[in-house]
This record gives sequence, structure tokens and C-alpha cells, in this order.
Amino acid sequence: MATANVSAKAAPKTGKAPAKAKADAIAEAKSFAPDLAARIGSTPKTKFRGDPDIFGRLVEDHDRHRALLAMVEDTKGKTLDRERLFTALVKELKAHAAAEEQALWSTVLRETATTEDARHAVAEHKELDDMMADLAARDMASPGWLRRFSGLKEAYLHHIGEEEQEQFVAAEKILTEADRKYMRKVFERRKKEEKAAAKVEKKIKLKA
Repeated sequence: MATANVSAKAAPKTGKAPAKAKADAIAEAKSFAPDLAARIGSTPKTKFRGDPDIFGRLVEDHDRHRALLAMVEDTKGKTLDRERLFTALVKELKAHAAAEEQALWSTVLRETATTEDARHAVAEHKELDDMMADLAARDMASPGWLRRFSGLKEAYLHHIGEEEQEQFVAAEKILTEADRKYMRKVFERRKKEEKAAAKVEKKIKLKA
């Protein structure tokens, strides 16, 4: 894939309005448990929300994940809502991370200026995967489960905050408009495939 020092600011924007993009993402999350609120609150400022390229698409997923995290945290005990929402969240995060690595970070990794950003993002994906596997192996009815889940939520929000405010900004500088649009197509295809194959792994990986 060709890369160039072309700023995305020069590219025409034909995506959704940021507020509409965020609202749509939250609505999709709520479809898993319509009776639960999705109080995601304020989100880090990003110029990519609603953009029609790869970065806008990734932020769309991030907003859906923020809503799912908030909804899981609103559940109590080993209920059907908690089980369903946690399963949906795990499959979403696994598919998103794998597709993001293939569509975006595999290319960004080859550019000296952004190699470290790509490595950092991929390393955090593995850490988050370990946290989810650990949670899946533990008793959802235990009071400690929600405490551990809060740790996952904090780690993931930090991860996507870094991506939206720093790593995507750096990656944008080395990609052409054509690159970004092509990456979105790759992401869409790969995420669908990854989600169909995603499974909830259960393995205690963290100290009690």
C-alpha cells in the first residue's frame, strides 16, 4: 500500500455528523439489552468521529464499546443481561482488535515514524485479551468480578483514548486518502470474519 505525507485535512469529509455517529453507535450497543442505560458520559476529544475513512470507523466501534462497558457495569450478579452483554463485548473487542491490526497497524508498523505506536497498540490488545479471558473464567456472581471488570474498563478506555488522541493522529500523517478508504474496506471485511470466529476464552491469567 502506498503511503505519503498527505494530510487528511485536505480530504473531503462525507461521513456522519459526530453527534449522530456517536448516537448510532450507542443505539447499536443498547440493542443487546434495551432496558439498560448506556451512560458513557463525556468522551475524549477526537477529530475523527464521523469521518468516512478507517479512523472514523474505528472511533464508531470505540463508542459502541464504551456503551457496552457502561451497560455491563450496570448489571448485577450472574444475570442473563450480564452474561449476554459480556459475551457481546468480548467478541466485539476481539474482532475489532484483530481487524484493526490487519487493516491499519500492519501498514503503520512499517513506517519508522509510527512503528512504536503500532507496537504499543498491538501489545495493549494482548493485555486486554488476557484480562477478558481472566474475567470469563471467574464467577460473575462474585463481588470481586465487577471490581475486576472495572479494571478492564479503565484499561480499555485508556487504550482507545491514546489511539484517538495520539496514535491515529500520527498514523494519519503518513497515509493518503486512498490508503484510509482502502483500510476501511479491509477493516469491514476482516471484522465480519473475525467476529464470526470469535470465542470467549476462559483462563485465569491474573493474580487473585
